[in-house]
Amino acid sequence: MRLFWWTIMAMATAATATGFETVEAAPSGASLFWTSNDPAVREARDLALKGKLSEADTVLTTSSVSATAEDTQARAEGREILRRIRIEYDQEPAELLKKLQQKLPDLTTADLEYWRQIGQAQARVLDDKLWYFGREPSNIWLFCDDAKTRLAQREGRDPRARPAMSAKEEGLIKHIEEVIAAAESTGKDQVVPYKITVRYKLTVKPDRPGAKAGSVVRCWLPFPQQYRQQKEVRLLRTSPVEHTLAPTAVDTWPIGGAPQRTVYFERKIEDPAQPLIFEVDFEFVSCTFYPNLDESKARHQGHSFPAEYLVDRPTHIVFTPQIRAKVAEIVGPLNNPLARARAIFRWICTNHRWCAEQEYSVLPNASEKLFLAGRGDCGTHALLFITMCRLADVPARWQSGWETAPGGYNMHDWAEFYVAPWGWLPADTSYGFKDSDNPKVREFYCGHQDAFRLIVNLDYGCPLQPAKKDFRSEPLDFQRGEVEIDGRNLYFDEWSYKFEFDQTPIGQ
Repeated sequence: MRLFWWTIMAMATAATATGFETVEAAPSGASLFWTSNDPAVREARDLALKGKLSEADTVLTTSSVSATAEDTQARAEGREILRRIRIEYDQEPAELLKKLQQKLPDLTTADLEYWRQIGQAQARVLDDKLWYFGREPSNIWLFCDDAKTRLAQREGRDPRARPAMSAKEEGLIKHIEEVIAAAESTGKDQVVPYKITVRYKLTVKPDRPGAKAGSVVRCWLPFPQQYRQQKEVRLLRTSPVEHTLAPTAVDTWPIGGAPQRTVYFERKIEDPAQPLIFEVDFEFVSCTFYPNLDESKARHQGHSFPAEYLVDRPTHIVFTPQIRAKVAEIVGPLNNPLARARAIFRWICTNHRWCAEQEYSVLPNASEKLFLAGRGDCGTHALLFITMCRLADVPARWQSGWETAPGGYNMHDWAEFYVAPWGWLPADTSYGFKDSDNPKVREFYCGHQDAFRLIVNLDYGCPLQPAKKDFRSEPLDFQRGEVEIDGRNLYFDEWSYKFEFDQTPIGQ
């Protein structure tokens, strides 16, 4: 892509900032900085999208416009968003060039600048200085044609050759083939169960600003939901021992219980110079979900279905004119809801690839980001799929947690869409098509889900239990945890986490 996404976003925001069909009961999953109508915040928001962060900060701190309590909060969150944008784009050109030269020693500054100009090296001009995305060069190796060709030539590979399948991908395809055989032979839609044990540890770094002996530290860690193919959830151990476990979610609208499920801790600091550790161990049984989907049996959801799963939800689910037109083109004359969802799944998988993404809190609209840029991570994929399904009159919603596939784990997001008579069906466009000649394997992730998941969230942006006082590190998702000291949020750079797991096939 030749147009950098932030430039596109600045133009698109102006076109989509009005006319939202707001669903009041559904949280936005975004900072008030992206939703507020306070004139000072609107001005600062426009400046931030143009990369003028210092000017935006000045507007937020010196505006003479009278402010309500919510406006004041939006301005404070705006300053934090500006700080986070600087964290996301913190690499100078010379630093990134040095990293790239570890694999391509003859690479020059001119090469890197050309890649930036054609949109294959992610960067922003912030306050008149060029900064590269902090997770580069990971995306360069995925998307920059020149970089990939030169690297292949240096390593003696054919640049046109198809990349070898990873061991993780091979194992996943083998698992899917096993699952399909088990489901078809037994007639069951939940097969090949695993017992998964997770050990999760969050460590607050010592000497946090403002921390003192007696400071109150509040910490929320992820915990699994009881949900269909994820069952027999057991808490094994916590440290500290005293904790509060949020209830499992209740599948109503709005979702009851804890849509984003947590284990909560509260303790006082004894010595601020020492790290503070919070731990939780738990286990659950996870099955692969493989219903037998037949388009001839698909039915529409009916009038009694909650309308909230069919409307937009600013800022991350917005029915822009461009997305609306694309959905009409994709589904065309299709009337079958399963066929519509499958058509949308195929279009996203074909036209949008996975990439390392910015923190969601700095994205004004995650679904539109993927739609315009053509690449994004699992959360942007899930939100675009949800947006497009809703436009196609197919109910859709969020789900997320972790992936625990053999050979690797990571935080992960996906979606669900509703088609009677089966109910809620998983969809994972960031996993996309599998490399197989068997169409059942190739499109497994539209309507089915592997057993290697930890489901923490049945919705996004929901209040934690107990409620968090300060602006969250991740206002949309919840996977790593949240921490605050004396009511001040600790961002991701102030603590670390460790995720360990074991999984054992049941009955083998």
